[in-house]
Amino acid sequence: MLNLLMKNKLSISQPKKKLVWFGLALMIVVADQLTKSMATAALTYAEPVAFLPYFNFTLLHNYGAAFSFLSDAGGWQRIFLGVVAFAVSVFLVFWILCINSEKKIEILGLSLVLGGAIGNLWDRIYLGYVVDFIDWFYITANSDCLSFFYFIFSSQSCHWPAFNIADAAIMLGAACLIIDMLFFEPRKNES
Repeated sequence: MLNLLMKNKLSISQPKKKLVWFGLALMIVVADQLTKSMATAALTYAEPVAFLPYFNFTLLHNYGAAFSFLSDAGGWQRIFLGVVAFAVSVFLVFWILCINSEKKIEILGLSLVLGGAIGNLWDRIYLGYVVDFIDWFYITANSDCLSFFYFIFSSQSCHWPAFNIADAAIMLGAACLIIDMLFFEPRKNES
């Protein structure tokens, strides 16, 4: 990234073409906040509501980072994670502005991550926690769950940590960046 900024000397590349990508990030923020508001209004905290097989809506508050990391750290993590999310968001804005408009998959990934980061930052600033409500799980006969899943004894099920639209956008954006790095960047370097 620093190489990109140094090479371009922080020159903004085709800013009008970037408006679409910032519009996508804004749409993610709006969709994220709208769905979190609906979940907060319609759901009771920590009570799952079945939606589809292996898919519930469960309102939860995440005071930490991904997978509730640092959630019980005592409150300092709210400021720390907010500052990190703000710094990442500013960094992503500059990255999108400086990147060549022809790198569509990379810009798509950056826009998705930007929208997700701002969506969760909004929650941290105004609520002090991130609202999660999407609960994906599978049934098991024992307590052996796949990595990152946790077991709920009462339902004999393994659950992925609850997430939201912003988290999904961040994961999809990261996948786009990995795909671009693995499949498109090597081809560009060859030619």
